[in-house]
Amino acid sequence: MFCRNQTTRATVARGSALEMEIRRGKFRKSDFLHASSQDSDIQKKIDHEIRMRDGACKLLAACSQRDQALEAAKSLQTCSTRIMAYMSELQRMKEAQVMQNVPRRSSDAGPMDGRLPCKGKVAISDLRIPLMWKDTEYFKNKGELHRCAVFCLLQLGGEIFDTDMVMVDRTLTDICFDNTIVFNEASPGFELRVELYSCCSEDDYSAGSTPRKLASKLSSSLGRSAGKKLRAAMEPGACSPVSNGGAAPLLLPVPSVPGPKYHLLAHTTLSLSHVQDSFRTHDFTISGNEECSYWLPLYGSMCCRLAAQPHCMTQQMMGGWLKVKQCGGDPQTWTKVYAVLKATSLFCYQRQEDVEANVEPALTIGINKETRIRASEKDPHSKGQNICISNRYGGEEVTHTLNTESREDTHRWMEAFWQHFYDMSQWRQCCDDLMKIELPSPRKPAPVTPKQGSLYHEMAPLSTPSCEGLLLQDNAVSAEIRALLSSYYSDSY
Repeated sequence: MFCRNQTTRATVARGSALEMEIRRGKFRKSDFLHASSQDSDIQKKIDHEIRMRDGACKLLAACSQRDQALEAAKSLQTCSTRIMAYMSELQRMKEAQVMQNVPRRSSDAGPMDGRLPCKGKVAISDLRIPLMWKDTEYFKNKGELHRCAVFCLLQLGGEIFDTDMVMVDRTLTDICFDNTIVFNEASPGFELRVELYSCCSEDDYSAGSTPRKLASKLSSSLGRSAGKKLRAAMEPGACSPVSNGGAAPLLLPVPSVPGPKYHLLAHTTLSLSHVQDSFRTHDFTISGNEECSYWLPLYGSMCCRLAAQPHCMTQQMMGGWLKVKQCGGDPQTWTKVYAVLKATSLFCYQRQEDVEANVEPALTIGINKETRIRASEKDPHSKGQNICISNRYGGEEVTHTLNTESREDTHRWMEAFWQHFYDMSQWRQCCDDLMKIELPSPRKPAPVTPKQGSLYHEMAPLSTPSCEGLLLQDNAVSAEIRALLSSYYSDSY
């Protein structure tokens, strides 16, 4: 395989072992090229996150303000999680490719019907995590004031999103995340993992640039050659990929960078059974204990709205011309309509243009889990074949008869109906009614976090010295962080 002009084009070398296997019929060239394209796309994502992680490491080492350091540490944690998720996805793809090429015995083969359910959107919003403070802390405002920076990571398959960072202390009764996060390629067997990360915000993060200053002083004292070696050893940003003799870069673990570090405080996993078009409470598994600096008194539950929209509920699954016999009318009277199978109905329009124009359909036939559909014998008065759709309304059975132009059309419509029923059986309650999902607005870089908490924080004097040189350095770092976060969020959403 060769990559040309930074594209995903793959070429099978002539005379190679792979070409011989393709000629023998053990591999299909189209499958190989498709798999190579997918591998290249995931590798590009990994390379992008590695670069972002490298930049976050450098920024974290240079930060001298608390808000800057917390945002940089959050980006570092998110990038590292994405890298691990992409690597796991790449490994699963490799294993699937190997299993596809392994010959199977007839006894090992699965069912002949290789039907797969449709994909769909899964959205989580209105995330609330209740806190359980002691009476002396919340009502009497006594004891040591403990503040933490928290955010959530949400992962579904290879998609990972993060929420905004929130500062939490005893003045808050709930941790609230207003983000609406949508996963666009979910299957009905999805597992949505929600992780809550916390970091104590009471430490002094102005020491991030101390190793660099120390190296500068020592380099001037030890001499030029020894000083260069010392500066190279103490230079932050060592999390860059290491050269591997011209091969692919080695992915090293995140190094220990001076500054704040986020820790997993709680987590849970949501699935299709948790989907409901309302606000629900879910159990939260808590990690750590009161001895940890990042500890927060969680109640042990999480509240959110988890909604799903299968593609069979939002997209046109089948469309074409049919003839419909009016119920109770003349058996020889047929009306030609343009039918569209979507959601829980078969919409019948007088013209095909009415679909795009959002014109009210002339007839709507219910298609749900209780609907019965069968193909009848060939109509002697027609070239095609009849399809009977039966529904019960108030204890009475109502049957609509459709007629197709040919036997091939009948087969296509019947296959579309069976696939539609299969999709509804897999997505279950999500196909009863269309759940509403409010698409999130384009995300902007997080501004500097305003002060939150009690009156103590509003009155506390600043401990950072107001030096002109330090102020210029902080402004430069802030600009660099804003540029990094702007690129980060624009690529993520």
